Amino acid sequence: MVSPMIKKIFCLSLLLPAFVCADTTIPAQIRAPQSSVVVLMAHAKGDQIYQCTLEGGKYTWQLLAPDADLFDAQGQRVGRHVAGPTWHYQDGSELRGQLLAKIEVKPDASISWLLLETVEHKGKGLLAGVDFINRINTQGGLPPVSGCNGNHLGSEKRVAYSADYVFYTK
Repeated sequence: MVSPMIKKIFCLSLLLPAFVCADTTIPAQIRAPQSSVVVLMAHAKGDQIYQCTLEGGKYTWQLLAPDADLFDAQGQRVGRHVAGPTWHYQDGSELRGQLLAKIEVKPDASISWLLLETVEHKGKGLLAGVDFINRINTQGGLPPVSGCNGNHLGSEKRVAYSADYVFYTK
């Protein structure tokens, strides 16, 4: 069940189509701790960057980094999401997260939904107090299904994705 605070924020964010009102329920497997409070929600639009690698004699596309802009409910750019995984906010604050849990909601259509925990903060802005991050409502971003072979080793491909990020403090 989604907390009333999250439902309220989703409902107030209808100006941005990626935010969904009561239709989005954050599954228990990736839910932030009960005492957590939402401090920011942002919609990400950009790419997942994959690199062709050779592992155990098999060619495979490995995630290299995200590269996305973050937008608020009014559609204004408020930050960036890049390798680390790292999030930068417009006030100069940033954080780096570490994966705690993931679930496959639409494994044939989009990347996983995640729960991450902050492992590093920089700056004194809004993200300085963030402890947990959810990635939800993902669209696209899956690794390419072909084109990774000996002729393409080391090459990179960008795959468009979008997602909603929910940032929490304890």
